[in-house]
Amino acid sequence: MLSLDEGTTSARAALYGQDGVRTAMESNAFACHYPQQGWVEQDANEIWNAQLDAARRTLAAAGAKPTDIAAIGITNQRETTIVWDRRTGEPVAPAIVWQCRRTADLCESLKSRGASGDVAERTGLVIDAYFSGSKIRWILDHVPDARARARDGELLFGNVDTWLIWKLTGGAAHVTDPSNASRTMLMNLETGEWDEEMLRLFDVPAAMLPRIVGSSGVVGVAQAEHLGAGIPVAGIAGDQQAALFGQACFRPGLSKNTYGTGCFALLHTGSARPVSKNRLLATRAASTNGSAQFAVEGSVFIAGAAVQWLRDQLGIIKTAEESESAAESVSGNGGVYFVPAFTGLGAPYWDMGARGTITGLTRGSSPAHIVRAALESIAYQTRDLVEAMEADSGERLTELRVDGGATANNFLMQFQADILGRRIVRPADIETTALGAAYLAGLATGVWKSAAELESFWRVGRVFEPRISGNEQDTLYAGWKDAVRRARGV
Repeated sequence: MLSLDEGTTSARAALYGQDGVRTAMESNAFACHYPQQGWVEQDANEIWNAQLDAARRTLAAAGAKPTDIAAIGITNQRETTIVWDRRTGEPVAPAIVWQCRRTADLCESLKSRGASGDVAERTGLVIDAYFSGSKIRWILDHVPDARARARDGELLFGNVDTWLIWKLTGGAAHVTDPSNASRTMLMNLETGEWDEEMLRLFDVPAAMLPRIVGSSGVVGVAQAEHLGAGIPVAGIAGDQQAALFGQACFRPGLSKNTYGTGCFALLHTGSARPVSKNRLLATRAASTNGSAQFAVEGSVFIAGAAVQWLRDQLGIIKTAEESESAAESVSGNGGVYFVPAFTGLGAPYWDMGARGTITGLTRGSSPAHIVRAALESIAYQTRDLVEAMEADSGERLTELRVDGGATANNFLMQFQADILGRRIVRPADIETTALGAAYLAGLATGVWKSAAELESFWRVGRVFEPRISGNEQDTLYAGWKDAVRRARGV
């Protein structure tokens, strides 16, 4: 199974055997561009080229022939918006990344018009610049003739999954799955179809939208020119739903948290659509049998990206890996808190106006305190999500399954256990996003027969138990909440 895992800052490809074990993985970084304050863009062609090259290098690293590959599974950064010309295949504008806040004013205008309730009822989402709907409208409003061309079917929209599939199949398949479509603010969460009222609200022509298909099923064939043979494309899921699937969270009540550029906690709710009273999102989970599956999600916009900022903008550390030893070099946070609200705050605050803030600095504060505060901020934001999830579900989580690149940081994982007061379970393979996409494709093509078979593959890598008292947890967390209030200006 070949998994294409296209993230926010890199394109990865991974190869999995029939036993679910990864045999090779290669990745390519690609650039984010920041043309104005709060804007984040990418080059869609650069994304495609990086992903294709990673796939080719993965096959070469494993010594695998293209004919050895049963199917391709695709998982992707969600909400990132691409509009391209159906005839030429060229994007009409840079891809607008999920972190981009250029449509914040439009979203505030929709809120002021009283649209929030209808949007939440139909889509399960809050009105925010995070989602694709307002990004599509921005492109249609700012690219000459784009709206007329979109109405005539000359322009196509897709999130990154749709773009990669369209490129792989030579334009034969213009599709997405419910886990991605449910992040656009344009899909009716209940029916799994594009919602006419939402299309009117955002003034998005239906002719430009992809067909919504199942997460597990053959949707097209990758052309031989790309990988050396025609290979079925048989799995699609947004990165967080793919990680939920890769963590074997197939049943209601199971949850995971992925630590990447952002941080995303999902709780599987089965066939029951969740209704959050604590400003979490209702979303579609990946499904293998055609029936609707749901999850409640909490989204943190900046997690690992805060460590990248320390490395790339401030130069406090030379590598992300250095953050672990830097944090451990000081005995505590020294009263320093870092709220990484570079693009506002996500769940449960949904504050587009919040901005990054470091509080508690004194003459005794060192770079190591700031690094530690950045890592701790990831754990604090996760506690925000878990408390909201527990309030919604009425049940206390006994453990949290974790995955993603930042989970390799043992300091972060231990502090996460400490501040949550729960057991943190890290799997043997932390790249569960790619694994979930492979699982979906493998089930569709008969490589694996059932979810139960996949569940037997899941292995614990390490467990982190909480080590601090409840009083210490509460004191540290109160300091975080105070810092958040300052970042929000409230």
